[in-house]
Amino acid sequence: MRIETLVVGDLGANCYLAYDPTSSQGIVIDPGDEGERILQRVATLGIQVAAVVLTHFHFDHVLAAEEVARDSEAHIAIHRADSRWLEESPPLFRQFIPHPPSLRASLLLAEGDELAFGGARLKVLHTPGHSPGGISLWSEAEGLVFTGDALFAGSVGRTDLPGGNHAKLIDGIRTRLLILPDETIVYPGHGPSTTVGAERGGNPWLQA
Repeated sequence: MRIETLVVGDLGANCYLAYDPTSSQGIVIDPGDEGERILQRVATLGIQVAAVVLTHFHFDHVLAAEEVARDSEAHIAIHRADSRWLEESPPLFRQFIPHPPSLRASLLLAEGDELAFGGARLKVLHTPGHSPGGISLWSEAEGLVFTGDALFAGSVGRTDLPGGNHAKLIDGIRTRLLILPDETIVYPGHGPSTTVGAERGGNPWLQA
């Protein structure tokens, strides 16, 4: 699997292009803005987009989802617990985006589901707390996990937004992410990559 990171939008969200170089099949994870730029890079790399996968419903991760999915003729995928929020954004978000998009996912995900593209596989890990349906995407074979806004380098996701729950966030990180091998590379929704071992040993939010 090859991965390319595009930092998009005013809030600097990480949009990931994950693809199998042999088949050129891939997915776009969290196209938060700048749809034209994302699509240009998809075209340059020759990626056949199978799905646009959203780790959660927050506007800074979904604003270009419809544009990318329409151009690629791909499914929009999100955890079923976030699907209604995707269709009707909370009033709080209108302070940032006066007219947030209403999106309908055509693929609803759940814990344990697998996303396959070419020879690559990503397993869905339900990591709620930042949002009710927050997910991470794990490849055991590649030794990596995309964590959305659950786990960052040296930090964790905020839980003061609609649907947030700090206890669930920490529990999900501990039971879904920190059990992965130390060398597992963490690709978060914002900021630099890290490893599970580094966060287990040094993330101040996870020391108890």
